[in-house]
Amino acid sequence: MKHLIKNGFAGFPYVDLVGGPTRLQRAENLEAMLRREGINAGIYLKRDDLMPLGEGGNKLRKLQYHLAAVLNNGQDTVITFGGVQSNHARLTAAACARLGLECHLVLSQQVDIRTDEFQSNGNPWLNRIYGASSHLLDRGTSPQAFAEILAERLSRQGKKIAVIPTGGSTPLGALGYAECAAEIAEQVKAAGLNVKNISMANGSSGTQAGLTAGWISQDKGSDIITGYAVMADQQDTLGTTTRLASQTLEFIGRGHLTDALSVNVDASQLGAAYGQPTPRMVEAVALLARSEGILLDPVYSGKAFAGLLEKLRSGMYGSGDDVIFLMTGGVPGLYAYQGALEESFLTQAVSPTGIQ
Repeated sequence: MKHLIKNGFAGFPYVDLVGGPTRLQRAENLEAMLRREGINAGIYLKRDDLMPLGEGGNKLRKLQYHLAAVLNNGQDTVITFGGVQSNHARLTAAACARLGLECHLVLSQQVDIRTDEFQSNGNPWLNRIYGASSHLLDRGTSPQAFAEILAERLSRQGKKIAVIPTGGSTPLGALGYAECAAEIAEQVKAAGLNVKNISMANGSSGTQAGLTAGWISQDKGSDIITGYAVMADQQDTLGTTTRLASQTLEFIGRGHLTDALSVNVDASQLGAAYGQPTPRMVEAVALLARSEGILLDPVYSGKAFAGLLEKLRSGMYGSGDDVIFLMTGGVPGLYAYQGALEESFLTQAVSPTGIQ
């Protein structure tokens, strides 16, 4: 099967996995609900959860560039990394199926949840359906060391191996969100919005770093971009995002713009640890589901949307201001958290002023 590789952002080759610009959707019912609390900002959802492959999600934008490089290099087998419920792993499995590539997922125990549904439902179940080979590691086993052994074994079988880092969060992968920044700018201009904030979850940092690099490349101030840390603490996430944004600017020949970098990271929604539920996340997921019929995931976008809600309720954005929330996908993870969250969602009730 031959796949057309095109020139993408800054002339780098990519293979289309997204199918064109994703929607920028106004959350009118949510706005109406929040107006009862005195919140009057316009709220828009960038629907990167709606894509034609693998249940959608931000990792597809990164994989467009990574997998174009795989195809151009004549490689036929992909190894990548993630946790048990990794969205990146699931989308890599789907994209490899689409492109006719063999896929190996090296999955580690990153979240202290041992229920049967967490270990086998949600993303792991979809990985099997997409035909990927999953290698579930015991806690303490090095994913990199395991991948080296796996790659050597597969090479002896005549396979040509490509290794994609966790989340696809490299300067090459970040091109997907540098490109998305230009896409958002066009949609904002067409809709005549007064955007004061663009919010998203920040796990492996590639999404925020790419968006930041792409935004600065358009001579726009990146101080309006906020990433909510869901994997590491504020200091580590800020350092990783800043370095990757700088590397991405260098990669695309815009290194002279690194002095304009302004990276905002908010770790207020992280909770006890990566992948651990929080009451604010539960409230945020319930609120969007029951106002717009749209699902957030419990690990990434649920926590990030909780952070945006907190900013809105603090009065940071008001009448005449617009905010954009980047929907990064991950909804299959909800099915893995049913046991942990079912009682929490059942006790949520819609009041005249929203979810309480």
